[in-house]
Amino acid sequence: MTKSESIKHLAIALNKAQAVMSGAKKSAANPFFKSKYANLEEVIACIKEPFESNGLSFMQFPITEDDRAGIETIVMHESGEWISGSFMLKPTKLDPQGQGSSFSYAKRYALQSILGIPSEDDDGNAASQAPKPAVSFLKPKGAIALLSSAESQKDLVAVWNSFPIDIKQNADVIELKDQLKTEFS
Repeated sequence: MTKSESIKHLAIALNKAQAVMSGAKKSAANPFFKSKYANLEEVIACIKEPFESNGLSFMQFPITEDDRAGIETIVMHESGEWISGSFMLKPTKLDPQGQGSSFSYAKRYALQSILGIPSEDDDGNAASQAPKPAVSFLKPKGAIALLSSAESQKDLVAVWNSFPIDIKQNADVIELKDQLKTEFS
């Protein structure tokens, strides 16, 4: 990860945006694994309004290195502050289709990871876990919004495990987690 010299304004804006962002909905089907996953359009739909309301934007650029292809994701704040990270994959074939497939896959997962958007499911099956919040200054209000987006016991566990210890010790967050755990049992 790289970042601007200061990320103070970006951190505040991202914290506010994360407090209202929901989890990406599973709307796309993966016939190979007979599962559903949140496609890029769903991920972008989760962040569009919270980003706009908080002076945030993002860009993604395809990158290649040796036999790998991936994405560089840059999250920017209207103040000029930014953070950036890369996500590289090894395509099964080193042709335009293989690289294009890697770019598409990397766009979705890189964006979810850098922004801390919980994933309800993933088409990589057990190859990856739900992303952890990209920042450690998550507030209880944001944690409650993330917990509320869980639609299964598996989602609840993944979101809970992504929280820093101070959030896991908040009484309101614990109460909602316990309530949802009972509902999913």
